[in-house]
Amino acid sequence: MKQLFIYPKEIVLITGKSLTTAQTLVRTMKDVYDKEKHQDITIREFCDYTGARYEDVFNMINGIDTKKDVA
Repeated sequence: MKQLFIYPKEIVLITGKSLTTAQTLVRTMKDVYDKEKHQDITIREFCDYTGARYEDVFNMINGIDTKKDVA
């Protein structure tokens, strides 16, 4: 099963920002998307908010290698 949600530690890896900044970003997105404290942010919501390409973020989080070997 593929992961559908994104967490601050993954945001750190994707953006290169600090954990504190990633946690602040998650709180901001929860406010924007009118989510409760216990509700998670989806990869789609993260991408919509930041402008990142969904396919790239989804594949990175789920460990999907999209590089094709050229022989």
